[in-house]
Amino acid sequence: MSASRVLVLNSGSSSVKYQLLDMREGGRLAVGLVERIGEETSRLKHTPAGGASREWSGPIADHEAALKAVSEELAKDGLGLDSPELAAIGHRVVHGGKAFTEPTVIDDAVLAEIERLIPVAPLHNPANLTGIRTARDLRPDLPQVAVFDTAFHTTMPESAARYAIDVQTADEHRIRRYGFHGTSHAYVSRATAELLGKAPEEVNVIVLHLGNGASASAVRKGRCVDTSMGLTPLEGLVMGTRSGDMDPAVIFHLMRVGGMSTDEIDTLLNKKSGLIGLCGDNDMREIRRRVDEGDQEAKLAFEIYIHRLKKYIGAYYAVLGTVDAIAFTAGVGENAAPVREAAVAGLETLGLAVDGALNAIRSDEPRLISPEDARVKVAVVPTDEELEIATQTYALVGRY
Repeated sequence: MSASRVLVLNSGSSSVKYQLLDMREGGRLAVGLVERIGEETSRLKHTPAGGASREWSGPIADHEAALKAVSEELAKDGLGLDSPELAAIGHRVVHGGKAFTEPTVIDDAVLAEIERLIPVAPLHNPANLTGIRTARDLRPDLPQVAVFDTAFHTTMPESAARYAIDVQTADEHRIRRYGFHGTSHAYVSRATAELLGKAPEEVNVIVLHLGNGASASAVRKGRCVDTSMGLTPLEGLVMGTRSGDMDPAVIFHLMRVGGMSTDEIDTLLNKKSGLIGLCGDNDMREIRRRVDEGDQEAKLAFEIYIHRLKKYIGAYYAVLGTVDAIAFTAGVGENAAPVREAAVAGLETLGLAVDGALNAIRSDEPRLISPEDARVKVAVVPTDEELEIATQTYALVGRY
């Protein structure tokens, strides 16, 4: 395949994140973001490799206009969508259900299936579809590939993927545990194995993707066997604005006693819970500042966050039986040393420990922060979901 560039698109409801990568020579050629699509105050920020960022503000009516604006910015650097060097466009798609277990070249049937999955991903799949359709209109001759957040987790056994509810009801409504952040978990688990000097098939890794959204996964020999998010990204760890695990009867209680509607409860659990619900902040840097100043509300929020995190570390240690490494990644995982330290504190009998000096070092490189003789290595591995999407996309189109 002569063309070697892949454009990665992550289309949200009112935004488009993009990166252009050269898969043969390596490296990013450009990165950018269009936000507030549909508003008068839309904003585009574009940064070419080795060059200064360019910003533009003004009305961008829809995703078609956004992608045309992106194309124009890329063209200014000689990287336009009409370039013969462009091999494919890779799209992040949040929910692939059971149908999509690997990256998939997009055709009308694939689009229809992604659309059928909207009821289980109402906030994400519609925006992903809009980005795909717009990109196909702009370059109908170019392979377009969907890379699914859920795909990495489709290797979970039924014992981990099934909820303990009536099977017929579950199957009829596609109710099962799908998991999310799959491109991150895939990339980080492989990068952790590389950091240990081993192949992914030789190690068991617990990956902790800690950002505003947060999830954990148990990866045995390169395959996910459990993950914390479920039917939706609401299950699991305490997050920036999401509650994570909770007794489902709380919902019935809020409906019957609190008089709240389904939409109000949805908003409460997804946007007004987690750290922001506990202490009014969802930025871990601000929470730690408040903790250091003696703020008891922030202190309790931090302790609840860590308590849930430790529970999942312990649970996934039990699921895997043997653990070679725990990897922290994403915004909080990569940058919040106090979170990493607190998460493994007291787990020395499990072979877990953090070296204070190593943990305090800030770096963009994958690194170990555990003592040299630690039985289980603790790593910080910066995630790169865009590179993972581009890699999977390029590998797929190269087979055609």
